Amino acid sequence: MKKQLENSLLFIWLVSLIATLGSLYFSEIRSYEPCELCWYQRILMYPILLMTTVAYIQKNARIAVTTAVFSCIGGAISLYHYGIQKLDFLTESAPACGRVPCTGEYINMFGFITIPFLAGVAFLLIAITSFYMIKVMKGEKL
Repeated sequence: MKKQLENSLLFIWLVSLIATLGSLYFSEIRSYEPCELCWYQRILMYPILLMTTVAYIQKNARIAVTTAVFSCIGGAISLYHYGIQKLDFLTESAPACGRVPCTGEYINMFGFITIPFLAGVAFLLIAITSFYMIKVMKGEKL
């Protein structure tokens, strides 16, 4: 495997590790109960960490296709979740989540950084890196 693919895979692993540990910090240490949309984002982020761990050990860059799919879906959920927190017209029509409202903001740093924002940034970084890896692998086959 090319060094740039190996480094990209390591970067995806690192981003997913930080996102996973961050979500666990908020729920287990800070005792912030995740809302329904937060759970969906976790369901998509946690496997990325496991998949890239195995892929890095196996030197398998083809996992980039899977991480691209997971991160695009997770990013879309994060974007929607962030929208219902910050945009009035979406907040009013937000679905009723379980015990914890999805419109709630446990953190709000600088007026725009919320938990879904952080998750969205992680998914975006993973998606960009995954598509970069796919492009590099296509270039190798030519």
